[in-house]
Amino acid sequence: MLAHNGIIILLTLLLALIATIIPMPLSVDDFRPDWVMVVIAYWCLACPSRVNIVTAWVVGFILDVLLGSVLGVHAASLAISVYIIADNFQKIRNFSIWQQAIIIGLVTVLYHLLVFWIQRFLTDAVFLPSYLYPALTTAILWPWAFLLLRKIRRHFKIK
Repeated sequence: MLAHNGIIILLTLLLALIATIIPMPLSVDDFRPDWVMVVIAYWCLACPSRVNIVTAWVVGFILDVLLGSVLGVHAASLAISVYIIADNFQKIRNFSIWQQAIIIGLVTVLYHLLVFWIQRFLTDAVFLPSYLYPALTTAILWPWAFLLLRKIRRHFKIK
């Protein structure tokens, strides 16, 4: 049964990675939610002993490969962001879903700033305000993603 539960978590992470690389029209691509952040944040809050910083690092490394960025940029940024969530998971769990959305939005802002700072250090990246738009859509998406992932977790009895 535990292997079955792990497969469900891996499938949701795989779907988040696929949603991250699916082409979108250029007019809305700047607003693409951080699907990986949403899914990994949920599982980190729901099952902190199963999905943690190591998981975030591995998924971030896969994200680096998929996006063609410098290896380790997304891995380090995602691991640091998930560390904050994992360190405070008991507090975050007790907040309402809308308060959680604000926290996830702020953590996503941190994630994007970390990615930018690392890329700026390594390359000639230039900061644009549109770089933080995904944090807004991620915060808006959180309540629905939370409810969907919770339904999946309860259906498959993932603990």
